[in-house]
Amino acid sequence: MSLIFVYSSVLSGCAFSGFLMSDGLSSSLVVLSWWISLLMLIASQKGVKTGLNKFSLFSGCVCVLNLILVVSFFCVDIVWFYVFFEASLVPTLFLILGWGYQPERLQAGMYMMLYTITASLPLLALILYKFELCGTSSFLLKNFLCEYYGNGFAGWGGLVGSEVVFCLGFGAFLVKLPMFSLHLWLPKAHVEAPVAGSMILAGVLLKLGGYGMLRVYSYFCLSSFSVFSDVVLCLGLWGGVVTGFICFRQVDLKSLIAYSSVGHMSLMLGGCLSNSSWGWQAALGMMLAHGLCSSGMFALANYNYEKTGTRSLVMSKGMLMVSPYMSMWWFVFCVANMAGPPSINLLSEIMVFPSVLFKSFWLFIPLGLMSFLAAVYSLFLYTSTQHGGFPKFGFPYGSMSSSSLLVVFLHYFPINGLILKSDLVCFWVI
Repeated sequence: MSLIFVYSSVLSGCAFSGFLMSDGLSSSLVVLSWWISLLMLIASQKGVKTGLNKFSLFSGCVCVLNLILVVSFFCVDIVWFYVFFEASLVPTLFLILGWGYQPERLQAGMYMMLYTITASLPLLALILYKFELCGTSSFLLKNFLCEYYGNGFAGWGGLVGSEVVFCLGFGAFLVKLPMFSLHLWLPKAHVEAPVAGSMILAGVLLKLGGYGMLRVYSYFCLSSFSVFSDVVLCLGLWGGVVTGFICFRQVDLKSLIAYSSVGHMSLMLGGCLSNSSWGWQAALGMMLAHGLCSSGMFALANYNYEKTGTRSLVMSKGMLMVSPYMSMWWFVFCVANMAGPPSINLLSEIMVFPSVLFKSFWLFIPLGLMSFLAAVYSLFLYTSTQHGGFPKFGFPYGSMSSSSLLVVFLHYFPINGLILKSDLVCFWVI
């Protein structure tokens, strides 16, 4: 059903019942969820099947997580969306705690739970207040809700109160995205998570924050608040610049990829807060492009770790000498990460830039710096891992297995192939 709506240029949406609805936005993300989950299971075969890691329990966690994500994306009611939005944390926490690499995974799981749950509690209070005010919690009645908006929140202290409402409604999704300064849980979770946890976290769960942002933006009529949204937009873009510099100081391969995710999601945040249809379509394209690219890079990082026994950029060098195939895949994914042609990352950034510049021309400064730094740290990542001498403590290095090649190819093909059918990526009826 999701594929029908993804490939249809006529259907704008369909309500399966009073509880579930599908449109271009939700269908695209559901297809992405199943695609990444399938590749995640293939990539995790070696790590999970060896020893007593209980492959059946692992597969069960992945299936439960996918079910929660599908219901979250298709859900019409914002109360149930909130329930499943928070429920997605439980299987993710099991993946990190059950199949993580180091004892520090307990701290990483605690960080993730505290950040996300603490930020989402004000959103729950706001949803319940809105439901009591209007008597409905359906996304489909957003125009009806906007008529009551002024009567509902105008008494919260005028302009200051309205901006507080914006902060409460957006805080949970800014943490989930995450925006810079609310991102401290993400590198810890990625570093301690197994390859499956990193792939699903970067590929799908961060997109749940972006999806919720687009839905809640209409539900609470947040376009009426211009002051705080402009502040968040500027902080997000300049935060992306700062994370670009932070990437140069990373010595852990997975940590560098995690920080680059914060920078890319800053562009998605800019498209969402541009309050334009073009910006929202670019935000969807950015989510799909980043989900495929970052998930593929985490899979490659795991293959490096299996052969060298370390994720350190200082010690894992010389892959070009021992595995030219893997070096080729690292190169094409680094090019996609810097939004090089013909990837859909480039298309999304081309659409994001004008939508953000319509807000203020001076925002070209952080936008330009983010694009430049993305190219620099992507090349830094490639040269650090592929050039130099191969470490003597590394394991005997053979060619990539057929399953490994399949995983990276099925990440690469949509990134560069969908540019030929770009309306599947960006254009959905708002």
